[in-house]
Amino acid sequence: MPFDIARTRAAYPALSEGFVHFDGAGGTQTARPVIDAVAAAMGAAIGNRSSAFVPGRRSLDLVAAARSAVADLVGGDPGGVVLGPSATALTYTLARTLGATWRQGDEVVVSRLDHDANVRPWVQAAAAAGATVRWAEFDRVTGELPAGQYEELVSERTRLVAVTAGSNAIGTAPDVAAIAKTAHAAGALVCVDGVHAVPHGPTDLASLGADFLVTSAYKWSGPHLAAMVADPARWAALRPAKLLPSSDVVPDRFEYGTPSFPLLAGVAAAVDHLATLDPDATGGRRGRVVAGLAAAQAHEEVVFERLLAGLAAHPAVTVYGSPVRRCPTVSFRVAGSSPAQTAAALGAAGFCLSSGDYYAYEYFQTMGLRDSGGAVRASVYHYNTVDEVDRLLAELDRLAGPGETMAG
Repeated sequence: MPFDIARTRAAYPALSEGFVHFDGAGGTQTARPVIDAVAAAMGAAIGNRSSAFVPGRRSLDLVAAARSAVADLVGGDPGGVVLGPSATALTYTLARTLGATWRQGDEVVVSRLDHDANVRPWVQAAAAAGATVRWAEFDRVTGELPAGQYEELVSERTRLVAVTAGSNAIGTAPDVAAIAKTAHAAGALVCVDGVHAVPHGPTDLASLGADFLVTSAYKWSGPHLAAMVADPARWAALRPAKLLPSSDVVPDRFEYGTPSFPLLAGVAAAVDHLATLDPDATGGRRGRVVAGLAAAQAHEEVVFERLLAGLAAHPAVTVYGSPVRRCPTVSFRVAGSSPAQTAAALGAAGFCLSSGDYYAYEYFQTMGLRDSGGAVRASVYHYNTVDEVDRLLAELDRLAGPGETMAG
């Protein structure tokens, strides 16, 4: 059946304020079931984790439920889900832990297409160990990240390859499976940044070939928490720096401090919400999540195609990148206006778009755009509509002035 956009939008209370949200890449609005789950958890008696009393057992249950939900989201094992405050924090934890085992002469491969959270932790860990960093380059015209270059970048000295499953700047979806195959053939581990990709379609850890995959709940209708997922055996082989009294079991030993139990309730509720996006889906939660995200992806592609075509046809707009496989995200500039000025003008009209480099530091540095303000980013989420796209394009017409309207 067609994607029920009215039903979908009704689940997001914030949309009633009337803003047009094309900033999902920076964080989506929160679904009502998530809000309700967090509120219910905050209103209940909760203690720190303990099996000795009911409030303590509730906390244990909330942690377990969040791990199980994330596992269903990405096709992982609940015992391999490490929870944390952000993708950046979790990647730093992993980088420091793995980096402690590296030696001079070891190598790490990172990409100039990635969010800095999947670059800088590895670069810094390599520097601390005396390891060498090798860079995968993107095509400056298309924005593609050619998988073939990894045949030359990866060697028997490579310890880790870090790559994004979806660029948060221009949407490029690299062939992660092919890159991982090359890395694994050399005995290297693969850390995949799934923060931008996971919200926009079904994800399967095994199919990607990811040894580690990180995702952030606030990019898929949830609260500001993140998770890094791996095989439990992979975590068991690692020894992070930790407090002596803290748990030494997997995955707990990779989590620092007491978590926000109410927000963990929101993580589970967010995955449950994604499982409702296709109301005809049946069976277990994993299958319903896959079906729901596939339905949402089909809707997003229609909306995004309208947006991309409109931007490309506008004589005053420059669009960056044209990757064949991509998440529904695009960066652009409007002639005669800095990215910050464009975003502010659109914001004054009720449109929410980001400007700057959005932490895609290497991409904008390589493109020579960072020092002059980066670009404006528009990203589509499953609550966006074709009507919202048309309104945005009309507003860009108005901002561009006479003679600079949409072609066709």
